Amino acid sequence: MAHIRIVTDSTADIPHEVRARYGIDMVPLKVHFGNEMYKDAVTINAEEFYEKLAKAKQLPTTSQPSPVEFMDVFKRLNDEQPDTQIISIHLSAALSGTYQSAVLAKNMMEEAADITIVDSKSASYGFGLIVVEAARMAQAGHSKEEILAMIERYQQERKLYFLVDTLEYLQKGGRIGKAAALFGTLLNIKPILSVDSEGEVCALDKVRGHRKALGRVLEFLRRDFAGKPVHAVIGYTSDKSATDELKEAVRAAFDLRSLDYAIIGSVIGTHVGTGVGAVFMWPADEGHA
Repeated sequence: MAHIRIVTDSTADIPHEVRARYGIDMVPLKVHFGNEMYKDAVTINAEEFYEKLAKAKQLPTTSQPSPVEFMDVFKRLNDEQPDTQIISIHLSAALSGTYQSAVLAKNMMEEAADITIVDSKSASYGFGLIVVEAARMAQAGHSKEEILAMIERYQQERKLYFLVDTLEYLQKGGRIGKAAALFGTLLNIKPILSVDSEGEVCALDKVRGHRKALGRVLEFLRRDFAGKPVHAVIGYTSDKSATDELKEAVRAAFDLRSLDYAIIGSVIGTHVGTGVGAVFMWPADEGHA
């Protein structure tokens, strides 16, 4: 039986203890505050990032790993066990060049290496949940084909919604104009963001006030999962307690088989800012985690 290893990048926002439990290898993206460079989830954790972000005069920037950084991981895994099959799952190619760096790394490897690179077409725990399930299946002895079939299924079934507290970071990152950000802030407009089937960030709705935005997210989720048992993960940025209302609303509205938290890391946090709540949900049908 082939030995399967799962590789991902830091934007999957998988807690360190979960990566350790399932033997997931992670290649970090980088965050730049001026001349200072940090490796996401390695030399800066999410809590430290949000503290620095609150004090920063300029929005930090982010950069993808190089092909060499991926190749180093692929080569190490292949050297550890020559018959290893590697499945490397990454942030949407529409949002970052990370996926392409992994593809280039694969092409730089010896032909004998068995490496499959997957564009998750998602972000944060929207693909972190897929990475964790892939690693769980690998530990349980499933084949590469079974794992890839799961990934394809989950890409269709998982849903994610971000409740953004302020438009400031979207404006600073060039996602919306300054006038629109100011207008939205004055009117207490709360955008609801998701990632579409092509892996692009999209605004599903703009609602006035947090309570109405929360209700709208629940409407989307009920449309997606009415009557189905589900798994859910609540994502947060600078303040976990700010998602308490969201968590309780999800708990009350759905047949939950699991409910966990994940902190949104520094790369995604650069673009959505502080005070964000997110829901990542997928069905708990037979054959799922």
